[in-house]
Amino acid sequence: MCEALSAPNMIELVRQHHSLLYRYAYRLSGSAADAEDLTQETYLQACRKIDQLRDPGSAKGWLCTILRNRYLKRLRDKDHAELPLGSALESIPEPKSADAAMFGIDSDQLQSALGALPESFRSPLILFYFEEFSYQEIADQMQVPVGTVMSRLSRAKAHLRQELLQAAQCGSTRDSVTFPI
Repeated sequence: MCEALSAPNMIELVRQHHSLLYRYAYRLSGSAADAEDLTQETYLQACRKIDQLRDPGSAKGWLCTILRNRYLKRLRDKDHAELPLGSALESIPEPKSADAAMFGIDSDQLQSALGALPESFRSPLILFYFEEFSYQEIADQMQVPVGTVMSRLSRAKAHLRQELLQAAQCGSTRDSVTFPI
């Protein structure tokens, strides 16, 4: 348990941010098992680095930054390999997106399209549209200017729109699909 944070406070921190962190991890990794691992690793890292949290009001952004850094470390880690049983571990259903369902986008198509985006586009898109972070919160987390966040969001939307249109044309009989992004 964290020495710098009492058990009740850590439990409250987990309760407040668990679903946000899990959704973010799932959207980044595309895997329920990896999302669970990333979320747990985030809490462990937060326990070790709790003294770095200067403002308890910024815990959400701080935890998301830790999660993103853990995810990026996994990507860089050459020893991290997919287990052959990975698909069998996907028994936890993916989070449903009401917006995706409303526009007739299959959740698998959305996750696949998100997975096709470069990480520098995927993270701001997930944080802005799925987790409702502000431009400034995303800029602070990614350590880039707000203008860069806006530019990456614009490019991410264009890439995502193209991916989803291609998926709709290949797997659907619908004439056209309209996306809110």
